[in-house]
Amino acid sequence: MNKIRFAIAGCGRIARRHAEHISKKGELIAVCDVVPEKADSLAKEYKARAWYSLDALLQQQKNIDVVSVCTPNGLHAKHSIKALQAGFHVLCEKPMALSTADCKQMMKAADEAGKKLFIVKQNRFNPPVAAVKKALDEGRLGRIYSVQLNCFWNRDAGYYTDSWRGTMKLDGGTLFTQFSHFIDLLLWLMGDVKEVQSVMANYAHRGVIEFEDTGVILLEFENGAIGSVNYTVNSYGRNMEGSLTIFGEKGTVKIGGQYLNVLEYQHIQDYVIGKLPVGNPGNQYGTYEGSMSNHDKVYDNLLEVLQKEATMTASAFDGLNTVALIEKIYHTARRL
Repeated sequence: MNKIRFAIAGCGRIARRHAEHISKKGELIAVCDVVPEKADSLAKEYKARAWYSLDALLQQQKNIDVVSVCTPNGLHAKHSIKALQAGFHVLCEKPMALSTADCKQMMKAADEAGKKLFIVKQNRFNPPVAAVKKALDEGRLGRIYSVQLNCFWNRDAGYYTDSWRGTMKLDGGTLFTQFSHFIDLLLWLMGDVKEVQSVMANYAHRGVIEFEDTGVILLEFENGAIGSVNYTVNSYGRNMEGSLTIFGEKGTVKIGGQYLNVLEYQHIQDYVIGKLPVGNPGNQYGTYEGSMSNHDKVYDNLLEVLQKEATMTASAFDGLNTVALIEKIYHTARRL
């Protein structure tokens, strides 16, 4: 079976994670970045061709199958649509876009081109998350009463310095850049949200970022359960916790650790989640860490879909739903 051939748009830190897995599972043909030094560096490391214009790459580099979009959040829609219209499948990093309108345009472009649009949702592959999802799907916890999501990370001023991060135009907000994976898991595990209330503030990053660094969200789900989200990037010195606790009529479970990577508590009627495989570590980005590094499994699924007509683990509809909820949260927020 021929290897799937890839190009990467955007050569920042996350692009290196993509390149690593592409080199093991497919073939990296080309990379692109408007900063020539970044494109040249990644291209040299993986023996790919460097481009400095995405338009030029899409018009002239025809021996590729998939474009992995790793550009800033606010460019995801524009770059994904261009790649789809050029006749390539697309794997788009999170968040899918910064508005539902853009998400819908991306989906329309994929449909019109007859191409696949994959969205990175790697935290679904965390072993305890997958195990709890299975238990919920089997009804092991009975009726769900409530859920609590805590996201306590550290992002100091240096993280945002001389970067697109922290801007409304290209970043979009803390829920988009730091915690969109967590919001996705809420929807994946609990279902659609009916009502939202939220309060937000910027305490430690005034003059540094254009949005909140802390927030509290109250949720009412369509299934009748209620939920809360407490999040901040002000955990002193380092990431502290990413945890999700579910209370049901037949059991309680808590997934914890820094990245929802540890099953910290379970007490379920007539059921035990057995020993779980060790998950991947968090993504390392120099002075800070990100979510668990499950991009290998994202690429495994992409290859299975393209080569064996398997089912996507995260569709464009999932990406749209995550953006829609974040959009709703921000729209209803009371800002201190």
